[in-house]
Amino acid sequence: QVQVVESGVGLVQAGGSLRLSCVASRNILNFGSMAWHRQAPGKQRELVAAISASGTTNYVESVKGRFTISRDIAKNAMYLQMRSLKPEDTDVYYCKGWTIRTVTWGKGTQVTVSS
Repeated sequence: QVQVVESGVGLVQAGGSLRLSCVASRNILNFGSMAWHRQAPGKQRELVAAISASGTTNYVESVKGRFTISRDIAKNAMYLQMRSLKPEDTDVYYCKGWTIRTVTWGKGTQVTVSS
């Protein structure tokens, strides 16, 4: 089974930047699409950004213009470049890859933005 592992644990000040990485154990094109989600304690996990197999991207409104999702197929990796971070971006960020049959989640990585 394909696994994905996030990295990029960070504590940054508001206005700062951070890049999260997600590395898969196999070719990421095995996934139909990949995405970053985030979740705060007691809240539902929300989709932040997604990238399809063809490279089409989409973002939740609150991060448009600040976050960029990308991938490096040769490295089996997906990234989330986060800029102009706000305290409300503080969450655990999860990498996800899915096909029509399977959904694979990473264990999450903490991002904390101080005011």
